[in-house]
Amino acid sequence: MSPEIMERIELSVSPEEVGLRLDSYISSKVGSLTRSRVKKLIDEGFVEVNGCAMKASHHISAGEVVVISVPEPVEPEAKPQAIELDIIHEDSDIIVVNKSVDMVVHPAAGHPDGTLVNALLAHCDDLSGIGGELKAGIVHRLDMGTSGVIIAAKNDKAHQSLADQFKNRTVEKIYCALIIGSMSEDAGVYDKAIGRCVKDRKKISSHTNSGRDAKTEWHVQERFGKSLSWVEIVLHTGRTHQIRVHFSEAGYPLVGDPIYGGDKKLKRIVDKGFRDIAAKLDRPALHSWKLSIDHPGSGDRMKFEAPLPADLTSLLDELRNFSL
Repeated sequence: MSPEIMERIELSVSPEEVGLRLDSYISSKVGSLTRSRVKKLIDEGFVEVNGCAMKASHHISAGEVVVISVPEPVEPEAKPQAIELDIIHEDSDIIVVNKSVDMVVHPAAGHPDGTLVNALLAHCDDLSGIGGELKAGIVHRLDMGTSGVIIAAKNDKAHQSLADQFKNRTVEKIYCALIIGSMSEDAGVYDKAIGRCVKDRKKISSHTNSGRDAKTEWHVQERFGKSLSWVEIVLHTGRTHQIRVHFSEAGYPLVGDPIYGGDKKLKRIVDKGFRDIAAKLDRPALHSWKLSIDHPGSGDRMKFEAPLPADLTSLLDELRNFSL
Protein backbone atom coordinates (compact mmCIF):
# COMPACT_ATOMS: atom_id res chain seq x y z
CA MET A 1 0.00 0.00 0.00
CA SER A 2 1.35 3.43 -0.99
CA PRO A 3 1.88 5.83 1.90
CA GLU A 4 -0.41 8.81 2.38
CA ILE A 5 1.12 12.04 1.05
CA MET A 6 1.22 14.78 3.66
CA GLU A 7 2.50 17.57 1.40
CA ARG A 8 3.48 18.18 -2.24
CA ILE A 9 6.08 20.84 -2.94
CA GLU A 10 6.78 22.14 -6.46
CA LEU A 11 9.94 24.06 -7.28
CA SER A 12 11.14 25.65 -10.52
CA VAL A 13 14.89 25.94 -11.12
CA SER A 14 16.09 29.47 -11.82
CA PRO A 15 19.19 30.29 -13.94
CA GLU A 16 21.10 31.22 -10.76
CA GLU A 17 20.58 27.70 -9.39
CA VAL A 18 21.85 25.77 -12.41
CA GLY A 19 24.43 23.09 -11.61
CA LEU A 20 23.47 22.44 -8.00
CA ARG A 21 23.06 18.84 -6.85
CA LEU A 22 19.42 17.88 -6.58
CA ASP A 23 19.61 17.03 -2.86
CA SER A 24 21.48 20.27 -2.05
CA TYR A 25 19.00 22.32 -4.06
CA ILE A 26 15.93 20.88 -2.33
CA SER A 27 17.34 21.14 1.20
CA SER A 28 18.31 24.79 0.55
CA LYS A 29 14.80 25.61 -0.71
CA VAL A 30 12.71 23.62 1.78
CA GLY A 31 13.69 24.57 5.32
CA SER A 32 11.74 21.76 6.97
CA LEU A 33 13.76 19.03 5.22
CA THR A 34 17.35 18.16 6.10
CA ARG A 35 19.70 16.97 3.38
CA SER A 36 19.70 13.43 4.75
CA ARG A 37 15.90 13.41 4.73
CA VAL A 38 15.87 14.76 1.16
CA LYS A 39 18.25 12.04 0.01
CA LYS A 40 16.01 9.41 1.58
CA LEU A 41 12.97 10.84 -0.21
CA ILE A 42 14.89 10.82 -3.51
CA ASP A 43 16.08 7.24 -3.00
CA GLU A 44 12.54 6.10 -2.17
CA GLY A 45 11.05 7.70 -5.30
CA PHE A 46 9.24 10.65 -3.73
CA VAL A 47 11.08 13.25 -5.84
CA GLU A 48 10.62 13.82 -9.59
CA VAL A 49 12.38 16.18 -11.98
CA ASN A 50 10.21 16.98 -15.01
CA GLY A 51 8.17 13.90 -14.16
CA CYS A 52 11.13 11.52 -13.91
CA ALA A 53 12.97 10.04 -10.94
CA MET A 54 16.56 11.26 -10.59
CA LYS A 55 19.51 10.48 -8.35
CA ALA A 56 20.50 12.78 -5.50
CA SER A 57 23.67 13.65 -7.44
CA HIS A 58 21.70 14.94 -10.47
CA HIS A 59 22.83 18.47 -11.41
CA ILE A 60 19.78 20.61 -12.04
CA SER A 61 19.17 22.74 -15.14
CA ALA A 62 17.27 25.98 -15.66
CA GLY A 63 13.53 25.55 -16.05
CA GLU A 64 13.40 22.05 -14.58
CA VAL A 65 10.40 21.45 -12.33
CA VAL A 66 11.12 19.55 -9.14
CA VAL A 67 8.20 17.95 -7.31
CA ILE A 68 8.66 16.59 -3.79
CA SER A 69 5.95 14.36 -2.32
CA VAL A 70 6.41 14.23 1.44
CA PRO A 71 4.70 11.13 2.92
CA GLU A 72 3.03 11.03 6.29
CA PRO A 73 5.44 9.89 9.02
CA VAL A 74 5.14 6.15 9.64
CA GLU A 75 4.19 4.85 13.03
CA PRO A 76 7.22 3.74 15.06
CA GLU A 77 7.78 0.23 16.38
CA ALA A 78 7.91 1.62 19.92
CA LYS A 79 4.41 2.33 21.20
CA PRO A 80 3.31 5.40 23.18
CA GLN A 81 3.00 4.79 26.91
CA ALA A 82 1.64 7.25 29.44
CA ILE A 83 4.65 7.45 31.74
CA GLU A 84 5.17 10.42 34.02
CA LEU A 85 8.05 12.67 32.97
CA ASP A 86 9.89 15.40 34.87
CA ILE A 87 10.03 18.01 32.10
CA ILE A 88 12.59 20.80 32.44
CA HIS A 89 11.76 22.59 29.17
CA GLU A 90 9.60 22.01 26.11
CA ASP A 91 8.84 23.93 22.91
CA SER A 92 8.00 23.07 19.29
CA ASP A 93 11.60 21.99 18.53
CA ILE A 94 12.96 20.28 21.63
CA ILE A 95 12.02 18.65 24.91
CA VAL A 96 14.39 18.47 27.89
CA VAL A 97 13.74 15.88 30.59
CA ASN A 98 15.18 15.11 34.01
CA LYS A 99 15.56 11.36 33.54
CA SER A 100 14.84 9.22 36.56
CA VAL A 101 17.41 6.72 37.81
CA ASP A 102 15.42 3.63 36.82
CA MET A 103 14.39 4.74 33.31
CA VAL A 104 15.99 3.25 30.18
CA VAL A 105 16.29 5.62 27.21
CA HIS A 106 15.68 3.29 24.23
CA PRO A 107 13.72 0.03 23.94
CA ALA A 108 16.13 -2.91 23.79
CA ALA A 109 16.45 -6.54 24.75
CA GLY A 110 15.36 -6.83 28.35
CA HIS A 111 13.61 -3.44 28.22
CA PRO A 112 11.08 -3.59 25.36
CA ASP A 113 8.92 -0.83 26.82
CA GLY A 114 8.62 1.59 29.73
CA THR A 115 11.44 3.64 28.23
CA LEU A 116 11.95 7.36 27.68
CA VAL A 117 11.15 6.84 24.00
CA ASN A 118 7.77 5.28 24.88
CA ALA A 119 7.03 8.13 27.27
CA LEU A 120 7.93 10.85 24.75
CA LEU A 121 5.73 9.29 22.06
CA ALA A 122 2.77 9.51 24.42
CA HIS A 123 3.56 12.96 25.78
CA CYS A 124 4.48 14.90 22.63
CA ASP A 125 1.51 15.73 20.42
CA ASP A 126 3.50 17.96 18.04
CA LEU A 127 6.09 15.57 16.60
CA SER A 128 6.61 16.27 12.88
CA GLY A 129 8.85 13.27 12.31
CA ILE A 130 12.54 12.41 12.33
CA GLY A 131 13.77 10.80 9.13
CA GLY A 132 10.22 10.01 8.10
CA GLU A 133 9.28 8.34 11.38
CA LEU A 134 6.98 9.81 13.99
CA LYS A 135 9.45 9.88 16.85
CA ALA A 136 11.46 12.09 19.16
CA GLY A 137 15.08 12.33 18.07
CA ILE A 138 17.35 11.45 20.98
CA VAL A 139 20.91 12.49 20.16
CA HIS A 140 22.68 11.40 23.37
CA ARG A 141 22.10 8.81 26.05
CA LEU A 142 22.24 8.29 29.77
CA ASP A 143 22.74 4.81 31.17
CA MET A 144 20.05 3.22 33.29
CA GLY A 145 21.14 4.15 36.78
CA THR A 146 22.30 7.61 35.71
CA SER A 147 19.88 10.44 36.43
CA GLY A 148 19.58 13.94 35.05
CA VAL A 149 19.31 16.14 31.97
CA ILE A 150 18.63 14.59 28.56
CA ILE A 151 17.39 16.36 25.43
CA ALA A 152 15.39 15.17 22.41
CA ALA A 153 14.40 16.79 19.11
CA LYS A 154 10.86 16.93 17.73
CA ASN A 155 11.65 17.49 14.05
CA ASP A 156 14.33 16.88 11.43
CA LYS A 157 15.89 20.34 11.55
CA ALA A 158 16.17 20.33 15.33
CA HIS A 159 17.57 16.80 15.26
CA GLN A 160 20.25 17.75 12.73
CA SER A 161 21.16 20.88 14.68
CA LEU A 162 21.57 19.01 17.96
CA ALA A 163 23.48 16.17 16.29
CA ASP A 164 25.89 18.69 14.76
CA GLN A 165 26.38 20.44 18.09
CA PHE A 166 27.21 17.19 19.86
CA LYS A 167 29.53 16.18 17.01
CA ASN A 168 31.29 19.55 16.99
CA ARG A 169 31.51 19.51 20.82
CA THR A 170 29.79 22.86 21.31
CA VAL A 171 27.38 21.32 23.83
CA GLU A 172 28.41 21.88 27.44
CA LYS A 173 27.78 18.78 29.58
CA ILE A 174 28.39 18.93 33.31
CA TYR A 175 27.98 15.90 35.57
CA CYS A 176 28.58 15.25 39.24
CA ALA A 177 29.70 12.02 40.85
CA LEU A 178 30.72 10.50 44.17
CA ILE A 179 33.97 8.61 43.78
CA ILE A 180 35.88 6.34 46.15
CA GLY A 181 39.12 7.81 47.45
CA SER A 182 40.52 11.28 48.05
CA MET A 183 41.79 12.85 44.84
CA SER A 184 45.44 13.91 45.09
CA GLU A 185 44.74 17.16 43.20
CA ASP A 186 41.84 19.61 43.23
CA ALA A 187 41.33 19.46 39.47
CA GLY A 188 42.57 17.57 36.45
CA VAL A 189 41.83 16.01 33.07
CA TYR A 190 41.66 12.38 31.93
CA ASP A 191 42.22 12.00 28.20
CA LYS A 192 42.78 8.30 27.51
CA ALA A 193 41.13 6.93 24.37
CA ILE A 194 38.62 4.19 25.18
CA GLY A 195 36.69 1.44 23.41
CA ARG A 196 35.58 -2.18 23.78
CA CYS A 197 37.88 -3.98 26.20
CA VAL A 198 40.20 -6.55 24.64
CA LYS A 199 39.64 -9.05 27.48
CA ASP A 200 35.92 -8.42 28.13
CA ARG A 201 33.79 -7.18 25.22
CA LYS A 202 30.97 -6.24 27.60
CA LYS A 203 33.15 -3.55 29.19
CA ILE A 204 34.73 -0.33 27.97
CA SER A 205 38.43 0.25 28.60
CA SER A 206 41.56 2.06 27.48
CA HIS A 207 42.93 -1.44 26.82
CA THR A 208 41.28 -1.72 23.43
CA ASN A 209 41.99 -2.20 19.76
CA SER A 210 39.40 0.38 18.73
CA GLY A 211 39.93 3.35 21.04
CA ARG A 212 38.29 6.71 20.37
CA ASP A 213 39.44 9.96 21.92
CA ALA A 214 37.82 10.72 25.26
CA LYS A 215 38.35 13.77 27.45
CA THR A 216 37.01 14.13 30.99
CA GLU A 217 37.72 17.28 33.02
CA TRP A 218 37.09 17.18 36.78
CA HIS A 219 37.04 19.48 39.79
CA VAL A 220 36.79 18.29 43.41
CA GLN A 221 33.91 20.01 45.21
CA GLU A 222 34.04 18.22 48.55
CA ARG A 223 36.10 15.59 50.34
CA PHE A 224 34.91 13.14 53.00
CA GLY A 225 38.08 12.29 54.89
CA LYS A 226 40.32 10.09 52.79
CA SER A 227 37.39 7.88 51.86
CA LEU A 228 35.26 9.68 49.27
CA SER A 229 35.21 12.73 46.98
CA TRP A 230 32.32 14.64 45.43
CA VAL A 231 33.42 15.85 41.99
CA GLU A 232 32.05 18.08 39.24
CA ILE A 233 32.82 16.77 35.77
CA VAL A 234 32.91 18.55 32.41
CA LEU A 235 32.45 15.96 29.68
CA HIS A 236 34.22 17.11 26.50
CA THR A 237 33.38 13.92 24.59
CA GLY A 238 30.52 11.48 25.01
CA ARG A 239 31.85 7.94 24.82
CA THR A 240 29.98 5.00 26.34
CA HIS A 241 30.71 4.70 30.09
CA GLN A 242 33.39 7.39 29.70
CA ILE A 243 33.21 8.88 33.20
CA ARG A 244 32.98 5.50 34.91
CA VAL A 245 35.95 4.11 32.95
CA HIS A 246 38.23 7.14 33.30
CA PHE A 247 37.77 7.41 37.06
CA SER A 248 38.03 3.66 37.60
CA GLU A 249 41.27 3.38 35.65
CA ALA A 250 42.68 6.32 37.61
CA GLY A 251 42.01 4.37 40.81
CA TYR A 252 38.83 6.21 41.85
CA PRO A 253 35.78 4.15 40.80
CA LEU A 254 32.30 5.52 41.33
CA VAL A 255 30.35 4.56 44.43
CA GLY A 256 27.71 1.97 43.48
CA ASP A 257 29.41 0.86 40.24
CA PRO A 258 30.14 -2.90 40.44
CA ILE A 259 31.07 -3.16 36.74
CA TYR A 260 34.06 -0.85 37.03
CA GLY A 261 35.34 -1.76 40.48
CA GLY A 262 33.17 0.34 42.78
CA ASP A 263 32.07 -2.56 45.00
CA LYS A 264 35.59 -3.94 45.49
CA LYS A 265 37.10 -0.54 46.27
CA LEU A 266 34.23 0.28 48.64
CA LYS A 267 35.10 -2.73 50.82
CA ARG A 268 38.62 -1.34 51.25
CA ILE A 269 37.47 1.98 52.75
CA VAL A 270 39.05 2.01 56.21
CA ASP A 271 36.52 4.29 57.88
CA LYS A 272 33.51 2.07 58.60
CA GLY A 273 31.14 5.03 58.96
CA PHE A 274 31.81 6.35 55.47
CA ARG A 275 31.84 2.81 54.11
CA ASP A 276 28.42 1.95 55.55
CA ILE A 277 26.83 5.16 54.28
CA ALA A 278 28.21 4.76 50.74
CA ALA A 279 27.11 1.12 50.65
CA LYS A 280 23.46 2.22 50.80
CA LEU A 281 23.55 3.38 47.16
CA ASP A 282 22.57 0.61 44.74
CA ARG A 283 23.46 2.37 41.47
CA PRO A 284 26.44 4.36 40.12
CA ALA A 285 26.64 7.73 41.90
CA LEU A 286 26.46 9.73 38.67
CA HIS A 287 24.12 12.59 37.73
CA SER A 288 23.80 14.60 34.51
CA TRP A 289 23.57 18.01 36.15
CA LYS A 290 23.73 20.71 33.47
CA LEU A 291 23.41 20.88 29.69
CA SER A 292 23.90 23.93 27.48
CA ILE A 293 23.00 24.09 23.77
CA ASP A 294 22.27 26.60 21.02
CA HIS A 295 18.53 26.42 20.41
CA PRO A 296 17.88 24.81 16.99
CA GLY A 297 15.29 27.45 16.11
CA SER A 298 16.36 30.75 17.64
CA GLY A 299 20.08 30.11 17.97
CA ASP A 300 19.97 31.43 21.55
CA ARG A 301 22.26 29.75 24.06
CA MET A 302 20.11 27.80 26.52
CA LYS A 303 21.17 26.20 29.80
CA PHE A 304 19.25 23.44 31.53
CA GLU A 305 19.79 22.03 35.01
CA ALA A 306 18.44 18.97 36.82
CA PRO A 307 18.47 18.96 40.64
CA LEU A 308 20.06 16.03 42.40
CA PRO A 309 17.72 13.06 42.91
CA ALA A 310 16.65 12.12 46.41
CA ASP A 311 19.05 9.20 46.81
CA LEU A 312 22.15 11.30 46.13
CA THR A 313 20.88 14.24 48.18
CA SER A 314 20.24 11.94 51.15
CA LEU A 315 23.62 10.25 50.75
CA LEU A 316 25.51 13.56 50.72
CA ASP A 317 23.59 14.81 53.75
CA GLU A 318 24.54 11.68 55.70
CA LEU A 319 28.18 11.99 54.71
CA ARG A 320 28.28 15.66 55.73
CA ASN A 321 26.64 14.96 59.09
CA PHE A 322 29.05 12.11 59.75
CA SER A 323 31.99 14.39 58.92
CA LEU A 324 31.01 16.92 61.61
